[in-house]
Amino acid sequence: MTGTDEIEQNCQEYLRTLAKSISPSTLLHLQTPTFIAVIGCGSPALIPMYQTETSCPFPIYADPTKALYDSLGMLRTLNMGGRPEYQRRGTLLGMVQSIGQGFKALTKGTALKAGDLQQVGGEFLFEPVDMATPMSSPQEEQNKQLGANGFRGGLGVEGEVKHITWCHRMKNTRDHAEIPELREVLGLDGEGQAGRNKKRWTKALMQRKGTGLSVRSSGSMEKAGSSGRASSEKMLG
Repeated sequence: MTGTDEIEQNCQEYLRTLAKSISPSTLLHLQTPTFIAVIGCGSPALIPMYQTETSCPFPIYADPTKALYDSLGMLRTLNMGGRPEYQRRGTLLGMVQSIGQGFKALTKGTALKAGDLQQVGGEFLFEPVDMATPMSSPQEEQNKQLGANGFRGGLGVEGEVKHITWCHRMKNTRDHAEIPELREVLGLDGEGQAGRNKKRWTKALMQRKGTGLSVRSSGSMEKAGSSGRASSEKMLG
């Protein structure tokens, strides 16, 4: 695979692994209902392909201007880094999938719409400043532009101002936070679905890349109350 193909497959494989270990229904049953939004820097025309190829159950958005990436201080690099645990498919299978996607992109005219391939992202947890605000999900806000009426010191929606309590900025194109860390930050029980490589899985269980504490992990979840609770929001880029 070329460097371009490798970067594309890394992103897709991360979403595949994420979808196997974290479901929307599980997040909604947390004491503070939580939502995951996926944001890429390519063209919106690529979103249907990503949803099909990854079976991603979470809403996917596009920020081709990279305004959000710049605001959150994300880096640009082509350094691949070591192979992560979430990358579970073999190189040969990845090559076949990449070739197939390349042909489809050519026929649909989206071959050159992948965005800035040097732009890496990260994972950010946004939690309400006021835990008693009305709950709203990214799905309900899909017709609003990101940042409009809600970007007031954090990513949120009108009436639900949020701030970043935990984040991880990728240092290379494979440097996503591993699934066990995401589950821990989100307050989910268990470690997620393990991959076949025991060495990489053990490393994923031990290593933590992000900084900060969520409401749950800091032990103050009880302050949220039992009704009228706001939602937390996890953003992946």
